[in-house]
Amino acid sequence: MRLLHTGDWHVGKVLKGVARLPEQREVLAEVVEVASERAVDLVVVAGDLFESSAPSAEAQELVWRTLLALRATGAEVVVVAGNHDSTDLFEAVRPVFAEAGITVVGRTRPPQSGGVVELRARSTGEPVRVALLPFCSQRGAVRAAQLLELDAAQATQAYAERMAGLVSALTAGFRSDAVNVLVAHATVVGAKLGGGERDAQTVFEYHVPAAIFPSTASYVALGHLHRAQRVDPILPIWYSGSPFAIDFGEGGDVKGVVVVDATPGAPATVTTVPIRAARTLLAVRGSLADLSLLAPTVGEALLRVDVDEPLRAGLAEQVRELLPNAIEVRLLRPDGDGDARPSPAADRTPIQLVDEYLAGQGIVDARVRTLFATLLDEVTGAGV
Repeated sequence: MRLLHTGDWHVGKVLKGVARLPEQREVLAEVVEVASERAVDLVVVAGDLFESSAPSAEAQELVWRTLLALRATGAEVVVVAGNHDSTDLFEAVRPVFAEAGITVVGRTRPPQSGGVVELRARSTGEPVRVALLPFCSQRGAVRAAQLLELDAAQATQAYAERMAGLVSALTAGFRSDAVNVLVAHATVVGAKLGGGERDAQTVFEYHVPAAIFPSTASYVALGHLHRAQRVDPILPIWYSGSPFAIDFGEGGDVKGVVVVDATPGAPATVTTVPIRAARTLLAVRGSLADLSLLAPTVGEALLRVDVDEPLRAGLAEQVRELLPNAIEVRLLRPDGDGDARPSPAADRTPIQLVDEYLAGQGIVDARVRTLFATLLDEVTGAGV
């Protein structure tokens, strides 16, 4: 049977004031196209469908319509919540989507109460068992009272042990005559961050070892980290990564989905399929002269620009004139003295102090000094 693994859509993401919803529509439409063209039997969405636990109406419409479109390809669709998603929202829509043949799980459930889904692949008739593990916080896995009694290392160990217990319970019914799939939203030890993840829930305290996943799994579909990668050299444990770059730290990654061919009792075959619809994110650096030469080459990419020029008023505006898609402009300070601040002294005037501050910050712009002098004169009458 064939499955498509995706996740970390982060619908509703706004990057430096730029809404990503228009390109997300194109990205998710391309994901649906891949599912249809590849004639997949099953689509698994491994969490973080939304950027926020309180998504806008527009973000919800896009996500829900995409799930329905994936189902309309003829594939079974299963979804787990990630740390960005609202468990309550997912549980609220769960019965509605069940009527459409789509499984949505917001919180951890026992196998007999929705934690495991059984189906048959439409293409081969093979039995498929899918275990579902949404994101589980440390507080959720280890009782709050117990956390107060543990140091950091003990809390980390306790979390990993509880997660191992959950995985064991959900996968206990995996069979040798079935394709066994585990879908989880978690951070695995040794996996590489993509660059746009939320730090609070990718720290060491939330890591679990790959050893918690059983060898009986035909495929483990992970969400949470935004870089597509295999995290175990033996077992087929994969992150699909996000289908578009969430932040500038992911600008160099190839984004896409994972298509998996699996047969009972045999290793799964994994193929990564690129998604091309999203705009490129580029981080660039240079002087105004450098950026002027770069401008014709960047196309429609969204840019983060580090400007290597003496600081002066209006510099950021000059950059944006050269590069209209520069959504973040960072003015670099000279090495060493960038954070130096003058110490107030009774024998120096405010203007002298400002001169020292500007010099320490590497700001070479007489207009700033003149403006300060004018404001000082208006407020105090002191002038220069």
